[in-house]
Amino acid sequence: MKLVIQRVKQAGVEVDGNEISSIGNGLLIFIGISTDDDGNNIEWLVKKTIDLRIFEDEQNKMNLSVRDVEGEILLVSQFTLYGNCKKGRRPDFMEAAKPEKAEKLYLEFAEVLKLNGIIPKLGKFGKHMNIKLLNDGPVTMILEK
Repeated sequence: MKLVIQRVKQAGVEVDGNEISSIGNGLLIFIGISTDDDGNNIEWLVKKTIDLRIFEDEQNKMNLSVRDVEGEILLVSQFTLYGNCKKGRRPDFMEAAKPEKAEKLYLEFAEVLKLNGIIPKLGKFGKHMNIKLLNDGPVTMILEK
């Protein structure tokens, strides 16, 4: 699993011209599921993500987590995180999990977030989405396990 975590002031997802999810201050998380993923790392990834100290405290130091600032999470599935661009000009997506497996693990990740006290807003799995965001910092982290 691969996560691209962006600290945002706001973010939203549109499908077919309609906003389906949005958040204020918090994290926009793009999640990629690989063919090798079995879900065993979800708990670790969730805890690491929600405990990452990437929000600023009163001294402008990154000392606070999304939990500490009572931030929101927008979770968006993105198979292109497993696009391999090493050969040719067209990415190869052979490392990305098939949709059935990816959707199951994506929803499981969302459920583990809930169990850890953060109810995520979600993108629409398998749909073309337009993502709007106001990156804060910018702060972007990549987390993989």
